[in-house]
Formats: sequence, C-alpha cells, structure tokens
Amino acid sequence: MAVQFRKEADGVFLLDVKGYVCPHPQLYTKKSLEKMKPGEFLDLVFDNPSSAESIISMCEAEGNDIVEKSKDPSGAMKWRIRKA
Repeated sequence: MAVQFRKEADGVFLLDVKGYVCPHPQLYTKKSLEKMKPGEFLDLVFDNPSSAESIISMCEAEGNDIVEKSKDPSGAMKWRIRKA
C-alpha cells in the first residue's frame, strides 16, 4: 500500500491513496496540488468515504475546483480536481 503520484499526461496527474484513512488522503492531496501549476488537473483516487468532506473543504478553502466525481463498483472514488 504505497501512495502513487505520477504524471499521466501534459497537465494531468494521478494520486492514488486507496487504503489510507483520514487525514492522510487530504494531506497527500494538498501536497500533490502544491507541486502542480494552476490549471492542471489531479485525478484523485481514494476509498475512505470520511475523507471526502475534508477534501471538499480543503479545495473550497484553496479555490481548487472538483470538476468531476465518480465511484467504481469496488467503492473507490475518483475525483478530478483543477488547481486554482
């Protein structure tokens, strides 16, 4: 169970924090977004439902937009966040 942060394409990064519980998904999301440029996208994959509210609050506070949300059959959530 290792955090994966990698560039998927120009302006698109993937952060996979499946298996981690609060506050780790939020902290890793914050650190990843700090490494990115404005307008780039972070595809965040996580499976801890309680992390959702803290990630939403963090994005709102920092001006980042959650532009897409989906959930796969296993319960993992995939959100696309655009860095402000």
